[in-house]
Amino acid sequence: MDDKKYKSIIEAILFTMGDSVELDKIANAIELDKKETKRLIDELQQEYETSDRGISITELDGSYQMCTKQEMYEYLIKIAKQPAKRQLTDVLLETLSIIAYKQPVTKSEIEKIRGVSSDHAVNKLVEYNLVCELGRLDAPGRPLLFGTTEDFLRSFGVHSIDELPVLSSDQIEEFKAEAEAEMKVQLDI
Repeated sequence: MDDKKYKSIIEAILFTMGDSVELDKIANAIELDKKETKRLIDELQQEYETSDRGISITELDGSYQMCTKQEMYEYLIKIAKQPAKRQLTDVLLETLSIIAYKQPVTKSEIEKIRGVSSDHAVNKLVEYNLVCELGRLDAPGRPLLFGTTEDFLRSFGVHSIDELPVLSSDQIEEFKAEAEAEMKVQLDI
């Protein structure tokens, strides 16, 4: 194998691992001795320094890590400050509506209504700060109780949960009929 291929492998290792990687581990991975591996890493470091690249390889007490060059930090900060676009899927909206109308509610109550595990959906809603932990239910296992946040109210343009739309009795009957028809189809299959 030529030096170019070894350097590509070292780059892949350092990029993928993210954290620092000890010289002997890199040497074992590319099946070269430590002296030859260090030479290749030194050459890679020099190549990064002489070319106009945004990354460098840093030595940290006998280990190596791929890092962003300091002069690039201002651009990273600009990206990090941009708000992340939240994607509310049907699953998240369904889970959010259950929490909004039934709060305070436990995950097991949500799962009983939805019929499937809701761990991911609840965790994502907490991450988006639309839902928060309100405390624990005074019951065996002391499950967490969830409810909506001020961000939820702001996002949906309501001042309190009392302003959430109320379903009419006709709509409720229509939903029940749809659910029963769906259950009948599933039982027939």
